[in-house]
Amino acid sequence: MAEFLTEMHFHTAETSNCGKLPANESVKKYIKLGYKTIVVTDHLSTHTYFKYDYKNLSWNEKIDVFLKGYKEALKAANGQINILLGMELRFDDDSDPNDYLVYGISEKFLRENKDLLDMNIKQFSKLAHKNNLLIFQAHPFRFGMKVTNPKYLDGVEIFNGNPRHNSNNDITRMWAEKYKLKFIAGSDHHENGDEGNAGIIFENKIASNDILLRELNSQSYKIYTKNTEF
Repeated sequence: MAEFLTEMHFHTAETSNCGKLPANESVKKYIKLGYKTIVVTDHLSTHTYFKYDYKNLSWNEKIDVFLKGYKEALKAANGQINILLGMELRFDDDSDPNDYLVYGISEKFLRENKDLLDMNIKQFSKLAHKNNLLIFQAHPFRFGMKVTNPKYLDGVEIFNGNPRHNSNNDITRMWAEKYKLKFIAGSDHHENGDEGNAGIIFENKIASNDILLRELNSQSYKIYTKNTEF
């Protein structure tokens, strides 16, 4: 049976200020590793725009910045790997320091929802589910994060492969199992050495966001980690 390895947590230097590698370099690495799909989950937060005159940017200009890495990844893929649009969302609400991986988004959704950063997880969860999106809390037990009410989530990232952070992946898995949340895993790719540390192995080719959502909802997939038994 064919297996389709997918990266679920991926940042680019073009958009994410923490990203160290341009999209074209990273995409080439993933092609060599045999990945079939990358979901580009650049940060959508106020911090994304610290190099810009944030207050004077229109919402569409902010989305243009956000889409830079995704569009460069599409060019670099050149038909050799599927590139999908996702995001790692952080609200401006100081009481919620968390990052949320959101799947199924489109450019149209982003441009039509100008108050995303002003929301909280309760409000966003309602909007996301109205639009058939899925929300997974990223690295929820990394230091500095807060536990989110699971009723606002579809799942959690039970394995985060970033080698520069202790994400307490073992605790996350137990918490996800307790609340019957869906599992995902991702490399949290930012720089050289992060590529291919984790992902999901699907039975079907993940060529569109509609397929990704269907397969995530089915939960008929396997968690992949490169160097860790999990």
